[in-house]
Amino acid sequence: MKRDSKYNKVSVGVKVLLLSCLVALTPAIALAQASLKATIEPIEMLIGEQAQVTLTVETDAETAIEWPMLKDRQMLIPGVEVISTQHPTANTCVITLTSFDGNLYPLPPFKVKAGGKELTSNELALKVVEMEVDTTQMNKFFGPKDVQSNPFRWSDWSLTFWLSMLMLLLIAVTYYLYTRLRAGKPIIAHIKIVKRLLPHQKAMKEIEQIKADRMVISENQKEYYTKLTDTLRRYIEERYGFSAMEMTSSEIIERLMANSDEQSLDELRQLFTTADLVKFAKYSVLTNENDANLVSAIDFINQTKLEGMPTEEVVKPQLSEEEQRSQKQRTWLRILIGVLSVMVVALFVYVLYQLWLLVG
Repeated sequence: MKRDSKYNKVSVGVKVLLLSCLVALTPAIALAQASLKATIEPIEMLIGEQAQVTLTVETDAETAIEWPMLKDRQMLIPGVEVISTQHPTANTCVITLTSFDGNLYPLPPFKVKAGGKELTSNELALKVVEMEVDTTQMNKFFGPKDVQSNPFRWSDWSLTFWLSMLMLLLIAVTYYLYTRLRAGKPIIAHIKIVKRLLPHQKAMKEIEQIKADRMVISENQKEYYTKLTDTLRRYIEERYGFSAMEMTSSEIIERLMANSDEQSLDELRQLFTTADLVKFAKYSVLTNENDANLVSAIDFINQTKLEGMPTEEVVKPQLSEEEQRSQKQRTWLRILIGVLSVMVVALFVYVLYQLWLLVG
């Protein structure tokens, strides 16, 4: 029993050793069986035609293959030129050849390295034949023709024409938008006619507001006289055309001496004097004096007002400063101008290309 057990162990060891040797020798056996086969199609062609040589290496997929280094336009042999080299599969190479001289060309065997071993293909031959010309029928051959002018057809030019018109239109629109953007003007201008109040109407409206606020009997006399004199200053500025808002009371009276009667100016002078005392010297005024000064202001306005001035004003076609500088509007305008510019350039290039095709 012990001898049998020992015999079985030896037998198993031998089998394992043989299997390991077989696995190790498999690549070498496959490499020894590798071969290179070459075919050509067609074997006969006319001058200038092309033939394809197919090289096929028969070996396992893991074997590294080094194909011959052939460049385009390289002369394989005198008279035979390489057009291109392609590798449709890992173990296949297709070489396209051509020739411009009639002859029978024996092609040398191709050499390929597979797994470091050099393989040589079978020999090939390529026959290049010339076109046969029947020189006995010379009357059938004609010389070169002169350049012929093609007839004009609108269908050939219509697309180019209308695209040119579209390009010109886009150029005009782009230029218009650009000038608007640069000038800060609105895209669409609107003319408005608005009604405006006359100077004495504005002043009387402000005085009515002073009455409505009961500022005559208010304890804050400084605020009352400030609003009353500011109303008169604005009225005088619009009525007589000088900067009354920036002048002192005495300077205003001196400018009015040539345009108003002495009595109305005396009342106005008294009003300004009282207002200056209240605003700058903390002078206290009785309620009846406040009423009298308010009446004096109304009398001065009524005595100097002009009734025949126009009450409507035409507003020029422009936006306000804030609307002109609107960042959002100008940003979208720039984007639109950019898109139109790209379209114009694309149309210009396309029209030039079509003209080149038509004229050339």
